[in-house]
Order: sequence, then C-alpha cells, then structure tokens
Amino acid sequence: MNSTAQPIDTDAPAGARDLLLQTASDIMREGDIVDISLSELSLRSGLNSALVKYYFGNKAGLMKALLDRDMDGIVHEVDALMAKDMPPETRLRRHIGAVVDTYFKTPYLNRLLMRLVRESDPDEAHRIADSYLTPLSRAYDKLIQDGVKQGVFRNLDPQLFYFTTTGACDRFFSSRLVLKHCYDTETLTEELRDRYREHCIDFIMAGILASR
Repeated sequence: MNSTAQPIDTDAPAGARDLLLQTASDIMREGDIVDISLSELSLRSGLNSALVKYYFGNKAGLMKALLDRDMDGIVHEVDALMAKDMPPETRLRRHIGAVVDTYFKTPYLNRLLMRLVRESDPDEAHRIADSYLTPLSRAYDKLIQDGVKQGVFRNLDPQLFYFTTTGACDRFFSSRLVLKHCYDTETLTEELRDRYREHCIDFIMAGILASR
C-alpha cells in the first residue's frame, strides 16, 4: 500500500489565491460577518475548496492572509501620506476620509483584526501588532505632534485620538443591524459613504483644530 500523501490538484486559473481572498472578503462584507464557510467560498469563487489548504493551510490561514492583504495596504497608504509635504490639517482630513473609505470597503476589518489577535498564539498576536498596530500608532503620534507644534491642533493624546477616529469610522459600517432596524436600510451605498465621510471629517476636525 502506498502511504505517500496525494498532492492536491492545483489545476486552477491564474490568480486563484487572490480570487479566494477577494471572495472571502466579499462574503464577509455582504453578510456583515467575520467568518465564512468553505462551501460558500467554493461556490462563489468557482474554485475547489481544497485550494484553501494548498494556499493557506486551513481556513484560519486564509483569514490571516486576508488580514495581511488588507492591513498591508492600509500601512502602505498611511506611510505614503505621511511622506507627502502638506500641512497637518490637510493630511489629517485626507486620512480621515481614507479611513472611512477603508471601512466602507472592508467593514469586517477591525473585528477580524481583534479576533485574530485574541485567538492567535502569542507569537502571531505580536506579529500582527508589530506589523500593523504599532506603525499606525507611530503615524498618529507624528501626525498629531506635527499639528500641535505648528499651532494647528489642540494639545491632545494621539493614542486616544486614534481610538476616537478609528472607532467612529469603523462603528458606522459594522452596525448594519442598527441601520436596518432603526433607519430602514442596510445597504452600504456609495452615497451613504460619501455623506458619512464628509460628516466624520467635519465632526472630528472641529474637535481637534486649535482656536483661531
């Protein structure tokens, strides 16, 4: 009897790994959830669910890869914004708008991040924190400090401001049940995103700008 493990059939179209990640993202966004079933993933993507094991090891590996994909993009965008030569107020307005856009696109992201930090072993939890949370925290420190030094922003705690901003932007798009039962809608439209982006920028900036 041949006990050699049979290789998984990897006869999949080019870009299968990315398609699995994007399909998982779509499922969680549309369902307002932070989990997926492999059967639905296979049905929606048109790919064999065995490819999850081939590319990611298991479903947990798929979730970690999705987090890495989404958070890598965020850290890169924040780094690029911080490298631009622009006034602190302009930089912060652009950042708040980008945060709203991020949670509109991936409303599951903060919940997925917290879930993986909580459920991962200590080494993986530290990796996630060191790769994504620490760089964002440092960016907020510099962003606020630059504005305070120039007399544009009030002197406030960058850490608390980070939680205020991300909390406001995340909560709206991860509260579909509130929208459904209180406001008779659960569809995250681009028009709703644009209205909330403008609202967040005006509301948050009003609280941080120094008196003139």
